[in-house]
Amino acid sequence: MRILFTGGSGKAGRYVAPMLAEAGHRVLNADLVPLGDPRVDDLRVDLTDAGQVYGALHSYAGLDELTLGAGQPRFDAVVHFAALARILLAPDGETYRVNTLSTYNVIEAATRLGIPKVIFASSETTYGVCFADGERRPDYLPVDEDHPTVPEDAYAMSKVANEACAQGFQRRSGLDVYGLRINNVIEPHEYARDFPGYVADPERRLRNIFGYIDVRDLGQMVLRCLQTDGLGYEVFNVANDDTSVGLPTDELLRRFYPGVPVRSALGQYETLYSNAKSRNMVGFAPEHGWRDDIAGGR
Repeated sequence: MRILFTGGSGKAGRYVAPMLAEAGHRVLNADLVPLGDPRVDDLRVDLTDAGQVYGALHSYAGLDELTLGAGQPRFDAVVHFAALARILLAPDGETYRVNTLSTYNVIEAATRLGIPKVIFASSETTYGVCFADGERRPDYLPVDEDHPTVPEDAYAMSKVANEACAQGFQRRSGLDVYGLRINNVIEPHEYARDFPGYVADPERRLRNIFGYIDVRDLGQMVLRCLQTDGLGYEVFNVANDDTSVGLPTDELLRRFYPGVPVRSALGQYETLYSNAKSRNMVGFAPEHGWRDDIAGGR
């Protein structure tokens, strides 16, 4: 496939965009700064400018495409990861503006141009726990895609707005638009650096519902979504199968979630951020985890 990938220079994108290229896809990274990976082409784009977005979606991916002599090839999919990645990187209004306007521009252009698939990054924060003022408990556990989205911060608000935007464009176009409610993204080097601290003090992971997603498994999820057609509009939680702390899941429930309804039986270290829908609908199967690398994981 020929893919426009936005935000390929960010924390997740710098792993996922090259993974798509390694899988045989042609990838053009649309970002304000270049990725600089020989497997991925770069195009500097301000995604808050609708004209630049339309121009990027009509662009050659590289000079080599000129040799085809058949005009500009069309993109087969857009993967939209670009965003201000959390609160407190910019003033709240700017976070909301950049994240919502860029997403509107990308999805509008993609659907109006008839690009058959859009995959966009939503967030765990939509459930209202991560950036709450004080502690917020989920309505029930494990948290699945039917859980209410109740944001109270600018970043989470932007992600919920983006989901509504995406659903509206999908309804009008009939194309496939899939949103990924991504759990806390972890790079491989962060296991040795951070996870011993999480084992020692599991409460540090309370705002992430004790979950995580290995960035390589996030790449697998994107590939699965690219391979799965005909779902229309869907949102998917994206998380690893286990929690990010050493305590068994039943101990986490007793210690941190007394009184919170538990809707399904859970394994010894099973995630409280359900990935069952991702498994069942697109075949997501996480392969990487911290417990193989860090002493005290079990």
